Amino acid sequence: MKKVEAIIKPFKLDEVKDDLGQLGVQGMTVSEVKGFGRTGGKKEVYRGSAYVVDFVPKVKLEVVVPDELVGKVLESIEKTAKTGRIGDGKIFVQHVEEAIRIRTGERGEEAV
Repeated sequence: MKKVEAIIKPFKLDEVKDDLGQLGVQGMTVSEVKGFGRTGGKKEVYRGSAYVVDFVPKVKLEVVVPDELVGKVLESIEKTAKTGRIGDGKIFVQHVEEAIRIRTGERGEEAV
C-alpha cells in the first residue's frame, strides 16, 4: 500500500475528490494548510500599504491505496489539480507498512 499526499489549490478539491471517487478511492483525509514553495509567498496591498503574505492557503489531501492503484491516482490528481499557474502544488508518495481498522480489527488493504 502507498499513502499519497497532495497539496493543491483549495478550489480544485471537489474536482479532485470526484475524479478519485470514480477510480474507486473510498476515503480520504483533507486538511486546510498554509505554506509556500519557490515563489516564497505573494505581495498584496491593503489600504494602500503593500505587504508580503508568506504562507499561501492550500488543501492537503491524503489517501491510502493499493500499490496497483497508485499510478492512476497520481495521474488523476495531476490532471485535475493542474491549472498551469504557479502554486498548483505537489504530490508525495510514501510506503505504508500497515493499516488497521480500529472498529473491526481488519488489517492491510481490507482496512482501507
